[in-house]
Formats: sequence, C-alpha cells, structure tokens
Amino acid sequence: MLYRVLCLGDVVGAQAVEYISHKLWNFRKDNGINFTVANGENADPGNGITRQSAEKLLASGVDVITSGNHVWQKKEIRSYIDECRYLLRPANYPSRDPGSGSVICDADGRKILVMNVQGNVFMDPIGDPFDCVDSILRREEGNYDFSVLDIHAEATAEKIALARYFDGRINIIVGTHTHVQTADEQVLEKGSGYITDLGMSGVQTGVLGVDKDCIIEKFRTKMPVRFLPAVGEVRVMGAVFGINDQNGIVEFVKRVEF
Repeated sequence: MLYRVLCLGDVVGAQAVEYISHKLWNFRKDNGINFTVANGENADPGNGITRQSAEKLLASGVDVITSGNHVWQKKEIRSYIDECRYLLRPANYPSRDPGSGSVICDADGRKILVMNVQGNVFMDPIGDPFDCVDSILRREEGNYDFSVLDIHAEATAEKIALARYFDGRINIIVGTHTHVQTADEQVLEKGSGYITDLGMSGVQTGVLGVDKDCIIEKFRTKMPVRFLPAVGEVRVMGAVFGINDQNGIVEFVKRVEF
C-alpha cells in the first residue's frame, strides 16, 4: 500500500490562493492524496503571507505551509506564526525568532514530520541547514512514521547536497524558491524521493508571478519599479510522492500540474 504525499511549489499571489481553494480538494480526492505540503511565503501581494491567506490555504486541503526568506514580509505574521503550528518558517533561523521550523501531523493514520530550512548560498546566510536538520531528526527520533523536508534555496548544488546527505533518513526531500520546476524528479539511492524545485503555483504569464512589463522595465532601465502581480491563467505545480507504507521507501515521484 502506498501513502501519497503532494508537495506544491511556491504559491504566488491571491489569485493562486483562490484557485487552490477551489481545486485542491478535488485533486486530492481524484489522486488518492493522503497529505499535502505547500510553500506559501509569497501567497500575498508584495511577497509574504498573512493570517487570512494562511488560513485559506489550510482550509483548502493544505496540511502544512512551509516558507522561506520572505516569511517575515508582513509584520502581522510574527504573532500568527506562533499561534499556528501548521505554518512553518525555516528552522535554521535563530531560535529566538517567532514560530517553528518543524511540526508532526496526524494524517490518515500516520504521523508525518515536516521540516523547513533555508539555504545559505546566494542568500542571506543564517544557520547551517545540515546541522539544523540533523538536530531535528535526533530530537524527533521515534515520534513519526514519515518525513518531508522543504529546502528553500537558490543554489541547485546546495539542494542536491542536502538531499544526498539525508538520503535514506528523510522520505521526501523537495526544493523551493526559484519558481521554476526542474525535471530531475527521482528516487535516490537509499530510497528518498527528491526534486530540486517544485516550481510555482500561480499565474504563468508573468515573470515568476510578477507582471512581465514591470520586470522587463527593471532589467532595461535599472530604475526602481513597483512590482505588480501578474494576471492571467493560474497553474499549480508540484510533485506527488508514493511512499511504501511498510518500509518507508519512496516507490515513485511524479511531477504534476493542474
């Protein structure tokens, strides 16, 4: 028997949140999804996430929301992230910061450990993601059945290195942040499912979810430009992972789009 986990790439903008609220439960039902993780750090206009958009995603079939370097963009989230255990911030931020970088959820008879870390290459360096995840795994040993790690990072090499390091110790390892889906979905040597980047859940006609004219103007003039959200057709991108319920080995990884 397979336990199916859906991981969704960066949710960008209110239009994407609304689309997911209408489509996700049906997708879960049609594909036998037991558990869903989505990166929501760009769910609101201008980056960041608010209580309203987080609660809408959680009511729409997302079990855990992960995030990244834009998680603190909206000041109100600093209090809400302490209240809502299903909204994560990268665990390698300083421990004094609000919120948590991991959570264990009960879903369809299994306990799922979800972890979230941020990369350091080409980003503002924070704590060591390798040591951070090692620490979480030691702390939670014996408390969960399956595990998921969202690596929110710019450099593909950093994501792949983390995946190789934790292969066989974490069931599902996914990358987020670039908003561009990679075609390297695979089962690693020791049985972990992996993809370097899940892609973006949002309007695809812009540039990474932003109105294309704004971005083109920025590149051509080098002048300050107010970024506006792209408007158009929404596509949700991610991957489905099938975990063997008996031995924890991932038997398949399939990129999805709807």
